[in-house]
Amino acid sequence: MRTVVERELELNLVLSPERRIPVPARLGYVTDDPYAVHVTFHVDSAHPVRWTFARDLLVEGVFRPCGRGDVRVWPTKAEGRGVVLVALSSPDGDALLEAPAAPVSAWLERTLRVVPPGSEGEQLGLDDEPAELLAR
Repeated sequence: MRTVVERELELNLVLSPERRIPVPARLGYVTDDPYAVHVTFHVDSAHPVRWTFARDLLVEGVFRPCGRGDVRVWPTKAEGRGVVLVALSSPDGDALLEAPAAPVSAWLERTLRVVPPGSEGEQLGLDDEPAELLAR
């Protein structure tokens, strides 16, 4: 059975230490793709932007800096509140996004209840395939 866990929230695109632009976003997790999280930006626009990366990266990034390359995640404080920063790099450019830590963590907890860490392969039926091959 396919399960979808979504959360809409407002992120901030960090342009400089003093300047941020609000960006509506949707966090998505689908049991059909259990290793990944999907973040859609500008959800109400004609051309939403979608990024997909490892759920483990976001889970770890809530607690400590992680990632390299296209996606890096780390926790910090902004104006006295906990935030998670996500740095995205692509050939089209780079973006630094700031997300409120509490709603991101709550959403991640929901995804971890639906598919606990280490059980992702079961969602894909990977454990069944070797048994089927050996049975032939």
